Amino acid sequence: MKAFLDENFLLTNKTAETLYHDYAKDMPVIDYHCHLPPAHIAADTKFENLTQIWLYGDHYKWRAMRANGIDESYITGDKSDKEKFIQWAATVPYTLRNPLYHWTHLELQRYFGIHEILNAESAERIYDACSEKLRTADYSVRNLLRKMKVHTVCTTDDPTDNLEFHQQIKTDGFEIPILPAFRPDAAMNPDNTDAFNNYVNLLEKTADRGIDDYKSYIKALKSRHDFFAENGCSVSDHGLEQVYAEDYTEKKVKQIFEKLRDGKNIHHEEKLMFRSAMLEQFAQWDHERGWVQQYHLGAIRNNNSRMSGKLGADTGWDSIGDFSQGKALAKFLNKLDKENKLTKTIIYNLNPADNELMATMIGNFNDGSVAGKIQWGSAWWFLDQKDGMTKQINALSNMGLLSKFVGMLTDSRSFLSYPRHEYFRRLLCNLFGGEIENGELPNDVSWTGKIIQDICFNNAKEYFSW
Repeated sequence: MKAFLDENFLLTNKTAETLYHDYAKDMPVIDYHCHLPPAHIAADTKFENLTQIWLYGDHYKWRAMRANGIDESYITGDKSDKEKFIQWAATVPYTLRNPLYHWTHLELQRYFGIHEILNAESAERIYDACSEKLRTADYSVRNLLRKMKVHTVCTTDDPTDNLEFHQQIKTDGFEIPILPAFRPDAAMNPDNTDAFNNYVNLLEKTADRGIDDYKSYIKALKSRHDFFAENGCSVSDHGLEQVYAEDYTEKKVKQIFEKLRDGKNIHHEEKLMFRSAMLEQFAQWDHERGWVQQYHLGAIRNNNSRMSGKLGADTGWDSIGDFSQGKALAKFLNKLDKENKLTKTIIYNLNPADNELMATMIGNFNDGSVAGKIQWGSAWWFLDQKDGMTKQINALSNMGLLSKFVGMLTDSRSFLSYPRHEYFRRLLCNLFGGEIENGELPNDVSWTGKIIQDICFNNAKEYFSW
């Protein structure tokens, strides 16, 4: 029987062990999509305790605690940080076979050197030991990034963000680039007229220009796109239920914008037209700049209106959606391709039923100009675990070129999430190693090792030009 989380964790054969330890393990990390708060990197924050860095904002853990019957006061409520951590620790033994169990203990090992199992009995001991370390300079957020061999980080930022923290980080001379990503979801969301108008008013102030009509709205957004480019941005990102590719005319979109600004509600077809026009406009700007555009597709967000209303978005009330993705996605990409305005693109699906759809869709628009120009992104969110990542790797292998895949990302708000890259690398090496030992692949460890290093780091470095 193997020991839990030993050096060969998830590696079930000798070739996998060689591939991981000799080729994958020490490769740097490019985190090309995450939600790390740049303010903490600018301040080089030292967290006061383990709860602050590990539980604040982590809706994965919050959902597990709720499922375990933990009162909300110990999750997002007014209990002390130590009390919250003890309740999380008491939940951990019940997360067996959930990826949280692996992630939790990987993070304790890799960051703090703690190999003890976290549970109610060990909670205070582990909390005190980790919190003491976190208050030292060695555990500032910049040193945590260095510890994990992070090469580049790309955050997620609204067009109205002034990017002051990114600017400060660059001025400080921090050697790890912390780059913004342009995430204009709010700019194309007409579902709530009041919220949309509040956003337009904010954009007006941020861009320092009047917005009187659709044309001036687009100019204001373009000025922010340019501003992001001036501050090192070369990536956009969209979190959508599905890609929007409704037919529209500029005249109709102008009328829709005027109705929104007049405080009038618009009907469903008009919403689709507005979103489609905005999405295409952003894609054209991305192509002009040579950016990489990302589309995260398929989440149903804020399902629990009572709790979402109380706690806000991104607090753990989201799930996989069953939206139809194929036709609109193909129509959208095809229109851009016909007009020679399709830039490098990464598509992520949340519904595993769409795996093979995505794996084959990307092949429709790879044109030989760039290796892996259209990418199917790493298993995302609810799929970001052993089974989900394995299925994504296998489907991409079967229907595309895994060798040109840009690999893993954290998609996390936590500075302790970088062992997810290790988790992915171990699974990847185990798949290759097992097929070599089964005679399904040639016993050419050096070539396979090169492919693995490309997937872990080199492909992303070349693809993003970082």
